[in-house]
Amino acid sequence: MMNILDALRNEIDRNKELVEIYKTIPTGGFGKMMIERDIKLAEDAIAEQDTVQMIRLYGVLKGNK
Repeated sequence: MMNILDALRNEIDRNKELVEIYKTIPTGGFGKMMIERDIKLAEDAIAEQDTVQMIRLYGVLKGNK
């Protein structure tokens, strides 16, 4: 069973891979920017040990495609 911190870190890594994919799409700039914002917010929540934000942002990152 994975805890929220590990699950969020996994989603951050997955989203960083998505950013790389969006970089290759000529019209992917907006999507890339939004995912990067989500990643930053998630990393900030981890740094602040804000569990409520971690849970919320886990859902946000999980929904990114």
